[in-house]
Amino acid sequence: MDASSFVRQLVSENDEILRRLAPAQALKAESGGDLNPQRLLRIALKNEIEASEIAALWMPHASGAELKLALARQAGDEARHYRLIEERLHALGDDLAGYDPLAPGYSPMFQFLAGLKSDVERVAAGQFTREAIALARNAQFIELCDMTGDHETARLYRDVIQPDERFHHELGVRFLERLATSDEAQALAQGARARTIELAEELQTLAFKRSGIHHAPGC
Repeated sequence: MDASSFVRQLVSENDEILRRLAPAQALKAESGGDLNPQRLLRIALKNEIEASEIAALWMPHASGAELKLALARQAGDEARHYRLIEERLHALGDDLAGYDPLAPGYSPMFQFLAGLKSDVERVAAGQFTREAIALARNAQFIELCDMTGDHETARLYRDVIQPDERFHHELGVRFLERLATSDEAQALAQGARARTIELAEELQTLAFKRSGIHHAPGC
């Protein structure tokens, strides 16, 4: 299969799966968990700092200046998101005293991504799939914020964070079309993509079972 057709197929498959990861009806699900956007923003801090760090971790190993610079751009964007969310939490009255988002350790998603060995796997798992998941979950979070009256947090995500995440995903599409040009590369990409989705589903299920959390932004 040529690379463009391969990527279009993956986009279609991801779209179908994302309807399961962030279904529209989830907003009407029982809310026994605490769906306070402020609480969910704390979770977002960990997602953002891990996303920034993984892009920085991959940068020295990336082939070619263009991919290196794309990863540098992403690392900076995710770090900026962290600061913007931190500022929003302060505005909501949370001084984050004593809070370290990485105190419990890195997530299984981070550990998986950090262990990937090739550009095609990293792009397929990171910018292409993880960012697509983040877009879907952020959209759901925006709806939750509007529903609960936190329109300023919704605006932050809608106007600032989502455009960046969309740009990262589009970079993933572009680079994957360049990298997934052989059967071997496509198999590596497909495997990395599938495992990323599996981990996202596992972590979502675990978060809900442990603390009733859903609608958390990012991935």
